[in-house]
Amino acid sequence: MTATTDTAEQSAPTEGKRSFLEPIWIGRAIALVAGVLLLAYPVLSDDIYYQNMIILSLIFAVGTSGLNIISGFAGYISLGQGAFLGLGGYTVGVLAARNEDVTVWWWIPAAGVVAGLVALVLGFVSLRSRGPAFVIITVAFLFLVQVIAVNWVSLTNGTAGLTLPLPTWDRDIMNWPFYYVLCAILGAQLLMTWWIRRTKLGMGLIAIREDETKAATIGINLPVQKITAFVMSTFFVGMAGGVYGYYLTFIDPRGMFSILLSVQLVLSLLIGGKATLWGPVIGAFLIEYLNEYANNDLGGGNVRLFLFGGLLVVVVIFLPKGILPAIESLLMRRRTAGKAGLVGARIGSGGSLASITDRVQLVDRSQIPDRPLLEVKDLRKAFGGVQAVDGASFAVPEGSITGLIGPNGSGKTTIFNLIDNTIAADSGEIWLAGERIDRLPSWSRAHRGLGRTFQLTRLFGEMTVLENVVAAQRSFSVAGLGKVAVSGAEGRAAEELLEYVGMRAFRDQKAHALSYGQQKLVELAQILMLDPKVILLDEPAGGINPVLIDRMSEMIRELNSYGKTFLIVEHNMPFILGLCDPIHVLARGKRMATGDAHEIQNDPAVIDAYLGDDFQLEEKAGTP
Repeated sequence: MTATTDTAEQSAPTEGKRSFLEPIWIGRAIALVAGVLLLAYPVLSDDIYYQNMIILSLIFAVGTSGLNIISGFAGYISLGQGAFLGLGGYTVGVLAARNEDVTVWWWIPAAGVVAGLVALVLGFVSLRSRGPAFVIITVAFLFLVQVIAVNWVSLTNGTAGLTLPLPTWDRDIMNWPFYYVLCAILGAQLLMTWWIRRTKLGMGLIAIREDETKAATIGINLPVQKITAFVMSTFFVGMAGGVYGYYLTFIDPRGMFSILLSVQLVLSLLIGGKATLWGPVIGAFLIEYLNEYANNDLGGGNVRLFLFGGLLVVVVIFLPKGILPAIESLLMRRRTAGKAGLVGARIGSGGSLASITDRVQLVDRSQIPDRPLLEVKDLRKAFGGVQAVDGASFAVPEGSITGLIGPNGSGKTTIFNLIDNTIAADSGEIWLAGERIDRLPSWSRAHRGLGRTFQLTRLFGEMTVLENVVAAQRSFSVAGLGKVAVSGAEGRAAEELLEYVGMRAFRDQKAHALSYGQQKLVELAQILMLDPKVILLDEPAGGINPVLIDRMSEMIRELNSYGKTFLIVEHNMPFILGLCDPIHVLARGKRMATGDAHEIQNDPAVIDAYLGDDFQLEEKAGTP
């Protein structure tokens, strides 16, 4: 690679050792101190009132942290999370009532299992929807389990409720077992949340939240990952609900399945900060304190509802991302005050493909078979009365750089969307490496070797540059979801690809802070992470400066020399004519011509429909 740079760029961000005065270390120190004080409190104070308040805070912290996995990471807002607390409580209550000789603590793990199994069944139904529809389904689920608990009298004792055995330990340590078991459950919940955030599963969930359609095109199996997250978000919540039921010693349907419990969990998440580790805990403790204050000092009832409603309005208006993200953003602004922004940062000179043996392997081009690697046959797509693609058919030879050109509205981007299943075709066939793929979902097409960039880049804005690259999943396995994404083999491969495209210096920056040209380079690295057989580039030269256009062309040629096959849509004629062979020309949703650059430039039909007479005259004028 040559040492070219984007002429709009100036200075690169520097990488250095982290100081112990940085916010991340200050935050860890605060968390450590708070954890020690939390564990020591029952020993330091025997005030039952405050122990009770902390126990309730711990229960809601577990519930909110669980909700954070499906709502904070994956972006699916659930108003039925409180139902899993109730399911855990009733599981322990029912089992304890029927097995009086067995200590109640044995049934706490069973409460988590029941909650997880119910979430698995609910996930198959509810996670097919999104947005308001998903919220409505979760609310309906909450009321459904309440109705079942009321009417299944033989199991739940109906509205009369269930009485659990009284604790048998010494009164001097009245709440200690509940307190420390809940501390352990919360610790396990936080550890799982931290682990998920670092894995391929966590990267996939955040990608789903940011752009579900794009996530599918980079190999993220949407149903499996969403259902897995839903189940994991309820297991420890069910256990906490079991402890909650035992702590109360009496449970009834209206108390255990109250909509106010779910609203309290959602409010705690919004206040503390979604997709953060400690935000749900902070939010839960704050909301429980306000709840006690409203009940004891303000009369409870409607005053409590008014207080929570007003707090929600304040948070949405002034702290839309929550307390922790707001603090992080403030600290970041102070640290970067007076410094040049990322838009003015230098793109690196790029690296060599020779070291990226895991994602780009050297091939003997003489051994590449003479066959079409990608075939489109009689593809059709209509939007209402507009026939966007009307029987398009063409082939992309293996090892080629194939161009796809045509006037605006000719169906080029629509064909890309049909090939990767961003939108479904009305009819036609798509073949990749001899396998028909038009019946497969987007993630399966990516796993079979299809990679695609978008005309307007679609990176995941709230993820870092490195996370955007490691989010891509070139294959699927349940064990693979547990791989640590930001380090190890996956992290090294991503950094090598970022080095190749010249963006390694930006690895820890949020993608939304990048310039348009920088985003183009990161999206290319993201697609290379899939190790695709065919790379679909939608206007790779669009909207970037001439130096970066030359560099993009150079990278495409080098990747092609390693055996990568390209299909490129582009309006920059010098770029496409100097790079591609063959070139397919579309008009009104169908192929009108195919040939090399010389044949396309001199085809009267192509000149009339797309290139125009001016282009022809320029070519003739430039002929020696």
